[in-house]
Amino acid sequence: MERLYLNGASGLKLAADVAGDPDDQPVVLLHGGGQTRHSWGELTRILAGNGYRAINVDMRGHGESEWCPEGDYTIDRFVEDVHGILADLSQPPVLVGASLGGISSLLAAGESPDLDVRGLVLVDIVPQAEKAGIQRIRDFMLAHLDGFDSIEEVVAAVSAYNPHRKPSSGSGEGLRKNLRVGEDNRLYWHWDPAFMGGDRTPGSSKNVERLRTAARQLQAPTLLVRGKMSDVVSDEGVKDFLELMPNGRAMDVGGAGHMVSGDQNDAFNDAILEFLAELEPTAAPA
Repeated sequence: MERLYLNGASGLKLAADVAGDPDDQPVVLLHGGGQTRHSWGELTRILAGNGYRAINVDMRGHGESEWCPEGDYTIDRFVEDVHGILADLSQPPVLVGASLGGISSLLAAGESPDLDVRGLVLVDIVPQAEKAGIQRIRDFMLAHLDGFDSIEEVVAAVSAYNPHRKPSSGSGEGLRKNLRVGEDNRLYWHWDPAFMGGDRTPGSSKNVERLRTAARQLQAPTLLVRGKMSDVVSDEGVKDFLELMPNGRAMDVGGAGHMVSGDQNDAFNDAILEFLAELEPTAAPA
């Protein structure tokens, strides 16, 4: 796996792990708000092992990507970052975006007819998302801006937020990849605290209509992957999305909440590979 720095909006440097043959179909992975590219670590390796060029990006202000000097984490900047990433690719990519990454991908592809995208995977996000579920995420992130004394505190906080996820061995060590050590030696989430001041969620009616318009205009084949236990994407939200999207379809992952890829990793990864295989060009007749 190779570490690269890609060009986001206004020259902001975005860290990425890249794996697979450069000539293979590119798949760009964009994580959710408050996460890092490490959320996609296993999928990155699986994609590369199945003949794809995986490009796993830390979004602006997250992980090892640069923090925006102006603290601009509005959705328009994230959309511009997607355009910047795609501008350097030699062929049309498939975009896989969770939550914030999905919103950014949907707007980038739906609002720009000239942007050539091979396919789109939205992970537990739709235009008509549930405000209560999004507020719960926001409350969780705001509750820990002052950091943690220990990794055990982090594990306890995540378990309280996501109680249905089965604990795995070494889960605390896995969480360390989403943390940074402050000058006071406390543990902090690995994202710019200014991110919480940005306009990121689709909670306002203005953003909902913008996302619905983008969905109507989207031409690329699209898969919505919803965690069956999600409190962010409801049955009504899925129905609304599919009515907007003639090229869209949806699938539920049982036993998973909003953090679909982490809750049920194998089922999620299989769904992504199946969708990508359907996008493969049909061989010309002999």
